[in-house]
Amino acid sequence: MLLLSGAVLILISGGSLIVGKVMLDHYSGQIVHDGGLGDAAAGASIDGPINLLLVGIDERVDNPAMGARADSIIIAHVPASHDAVFLTSIPRDTRVRIPKSPTTKYPGGTDKINAAFQFGYQNGGGRTGGLALLAETVSGLAGGLKLNGAAIVNFDGFRGLVKAIGGVHMCVDERTISIHTGWNTKTGEEGVPYYFNADGIPTGLKPNMRPQVYEVGCRDFAAWEALDYVRQRDKLANNDGDYGRQRHQQQFIKAMLTKATSAGVITNPIKINEVLDSVGQAVSFYNNNVSLANWLFTLKGIKPDDMVTLKVNNGQFHSQTINGQSFEILDDTAMALLTAIAQDRVGAFVAEHPDMISNDAAQPAGRPSTQAR
Repeated sequence: MLLLSGAVLILISGGSLIVGKVMLDHYSGQIVHDGGLGDAAAGASIDGPINLLLVGIDERVDNPAMGARADSIIIAHVPASHDAVFLTSIPRDTRVRIPKSPTTKYPGGTDKINAAFQFGYQNGGGRTGGLALLAETVSGLAGGLKLNGAAIVNFDGFRGLVKAIGGVHMCVDERTISIHTGWNTKTGEEGVPYYFNADGIPTGLKPNMRPQVYEVGCRDFAAWEALDYVRQRDKLANNDGDYGRQRHQQQFIKAMLTKATSAGVITNPIKINEVLDSVGQAVSFYNNNVSLANWLFTLKGIKPDDMVTLKVNNGQFHSQTINGQSFEILDDTAMALLTAIAQDRVGAFVAEHPDMISNDAAQPAGRPSTQAR
């Protein structure tokens, strides 16, 4: 969204620095937040390589006692040349060491990486505390990786954003059944089609319910369809679970940026305003004391075609059960990728490991070597 905003602001300011500054000030107040990176924060400069932490959260705003967990964790790496961006998803069940958080009374320990946000969020830590502890956890996992910024993504907020750009064009690479959206075959009413056990795993189909199904192929997605599709991990045809969901979310980000920077959006002043207003509802950006203007104009040259999506563990399950709890373990190549990110060697590393590039959905996805639970 920063890339989109930069391109849009340059276009509609007509070269006027005064107009551009007014618009930057307006939208900056909606998007930018302080803090959020803890001890993982890099220096306040983005002249060299840039590392951003992108976090999609499941936040129960109607029930704060349930806290919030990070369902999607992506490291976005921009090399010092500022001519590309590499997206690397970290599996939510990755076993990690989480640092202590004195302000939220978390003593530190070993757990799934998505729990780090919850432990920083609890006891008044809120979003900023959750993001800071997750950032420090990711930094430790990646050998001391420093982060130049971060964004918390509210996927419900993305519904309005995708609607504002007129939906997205995506290719479904494996048949996907929604566990969240369906219709009653007798009444036609929308509802949740499945029963769930205590762990949130879908069990049986409810009587008279027909779930939404996404068949393999390319088509235009409405906002509700796109957001529903990229949430799914339980009933994917290839049983690739969270790895399939990671891939679909990366594809969605690229599809969204492609549509948002298309002529039909950036040449329509009304649509531009709707899009930029929607960004504030969907994204909270932690800028690490670098002005939004600097971020926008530094990254404005990167286009959707310059985005490379990567998969860890080659998209295969590396699960281990420890003390009765199932974890994902990152293999040596995945850890080497994280090291390459920290050392700004991602381009060369990917050239040596081309199989790490995710399927772009132009063809059906393959099955993982190990079936999901």
